[in-house]
Amino acid sequence: MHNRTMHPTTRFFLSLLLPALLAGSLWSSPFASLYVQASDLEERIAAQQALPIESNQIEDWPQGPVVTAESAILMEVETGTILYAKNIHQHQYPASCTKILTCLIASEECEMDEIVTMSHDAVYDTPLDSSYISLDVGNEITMEQALNAILISSANNVSFAVAEHITGTDWESFAQIMNDRAKELGCVDSHFVNPNGLPDEDHYTSAYDLATIGRAFFSNELLSKISRTTRLHLPPTEKQPKDIIENTKNRLLPNQSMAYEYLVGSKTGYTNAARNCLVSCAEKDGLKLVCVVLKDESPRQFEDTLALFEYGFQNFERVNIADHETTYNINADEPFYSDRDIFGSSRPLLELNQEDFLVLPAGANFDDTTSTISYDVPEENQVALIDYTYSGVHVGTASVDFMEEGTGLYSFGIPDGYVLEDDGKGGTVLVKQPDEEETEEKDVVFINIQEALLWAGAAIALIALIVLSSLLFIRIHRARVRARHPRRYNRDGTLIYSTTQESLRRKRRMAAKRARNRRKGAKRPNRFRDYDF
Repeated sequence: MHNRTMHPTTRFFLSLLLPALLAGSLWSSPFASLYVQASDLEERIAAQQALPIESNQIEDWPQGPVVTAESAILMEVETGTILYAKNIHQHQYPASCTKILTCLIASEECEMDEIVTMSHDAVYDTPLDSSYISLDVGNEITMEQALNAILISSANNVSFAVAEHITGTDWESFAQIMNDRAKELGCVDSHFVNPNGLPDEDHYTSAYDLATIGRAFFSNELLSKISRTTRLHLPPTEKQPKDIIENTKNRLLPNQSMAYEYLVGSKTGYTNAARNCLVSCAEKDGLKLVCVVLKDESPRQFEDTLALFEYGFQNFERVNIADHETTYNINADEPFYSDRDIFGSSRPLLELNQEDFLVLPAGANFDDTTSTISYDVPEENQVALIDYTYSGVHVGTASVDFMEEGTGLYSFGIPDGYVLEDDGKGGTVLVKQPDEEETEEKDVVFINIQEALLWAGAAIALIALIVLSSLLFIRIHRARVRARHPRRYNRDGTLIYSTTQESLRRKRRMAAKRARNRRKGAKRPNRFRDYDF
């Protein structure tokens, strides 16, 4: 065999051809697909980060961070004040974040010791490539265990079972309950068709709606506690023979890679269409915030959430309304006030709620807020609601309430010329100070209207009782007299004696009376007889 050397020209063309062939083979392999996906992902991230942030366009409002999420919101839980807004009303798929509404309804409708049974539909309607825990048809767990399975392990099969337990029929009927409850909470962009967020074109919500649901969810202590628990453990029982242990994948929870010390609770969600979703709540220095990020990319959903929480806690603060309000006071010309105490009552009737507060940018002046009054109140003990806005953003509401027994005076400030004094009963009274020109002291008498009305009512009742008793006595006496002396009356009201004997007795009495009168007349002296006219 002879060794043949390759012609230099052939070697040159092969050196050009082989890399091209190799590149072509790689491009047709899965590596090429990954390259295209990575490229698309970076483009999508850049496009989403470039979307406008509506809250950054508000005058005198703190500038919020750029986030990757297509929709994001940061909302204060108690007042509903929106601190950060990015596409908050855009329809998005919520994935497993749907389950916070399912669990909220379950906590409101059921006792935690109720038994949830895994039905055939709950088990077999759950896709095998979705989140579930290993429960078979007929297995039984308590409602509290079911909520743990849903919130910690995002168990779709348990969500179906809870929905069936509440409806008493099938899980599809639970969708109407979800939509009705969402509307009651104030949602405006949502339509739910299943209890777990499995993909469906008609199953959607918005960042605003999820934050609205989150306000109610994270106000529930049990649900908050479960949603920040890192491990699910369902011990075996007679009706559930498996020992189930699963760990969370939520990085914000305690002992996880991105644990947040102020976290109240959190729920994750993911599908191919929804991408990564996260609903979380945190509390610091009395400020309780709920954050929602939708259509985000991992692990940016956690990074965006932390950035928004830090933005909220660093740039906003609570401001007590009663401590700063001076516009609405006892002298204000409003229907629910009077400029003087007509009755001298020792206790006022109305007060500004002492607990209500605003959420304002740090350092903002309370006097820069704008307020409006509404008399359409949701509760019986309320008289009016005062709504506050700052730079056009709603920042809180104060209620004007009927005062309860033993509470203090108006919270709007003390009018000029008045002072607060102890009433000796654990409360205070408003006393008008005498003018400086007054030289003589005047006694100020305070009348407790409540006690005065009670005494007046008692006196009226006593008088009425006396009058009724007298009328009853007269009526009884007349009845007895008539019983002893039966009489009859003419049409003109004159008396007709019922017996001849009584008539004779009357005639004799009249004759005797006339005789007495005659005798008296005979004895009377004539006082004019000694005078000559």
